[in-house]
Amino acid sequence: MEYEKICDDILECDEKIRYVGVYDYGELHDKMKEGLQSHLSREETELSLSQAVYRWSTRKKTSEKIGKPVFALAKYEKIFRITIPIGGAGLILISTELDADVIEIVEKILKIKNKYS
Repeated sequence: MEYEKICDDILECDEKIRYVGVYDYGELHDKMKEGLQSHLSREETELSLSQAVYRWSTRKKTSEKIGKPVFALAKYEKIFRITIPIGGAGLILISTELDADVIEIVEKILKIKNKYS
């Protein structure tokens, strides 16, 4: 998969996106919006992603009854965080500003993901 291109396309699709990372096969490919400082260190981001991968595996257990999970959204005091599955066990992780239209952003990202899947 073209991880760097996916990151670029997602980061460019909306000005409210702060960060995008694609975590797949144990590797993190990520980009931060130019001029911004990350709230988390690289190690904290990787730990957070490993926890998110685990949470996605638990979400899949109910998919027969309620359908496949499409995305997860969490609101923090400083950001929104969106996770979207990609590939076998991979995840796209996005953080946005709090004034972002997150549903619109998710729709844009799903189109980009489908272009590369």
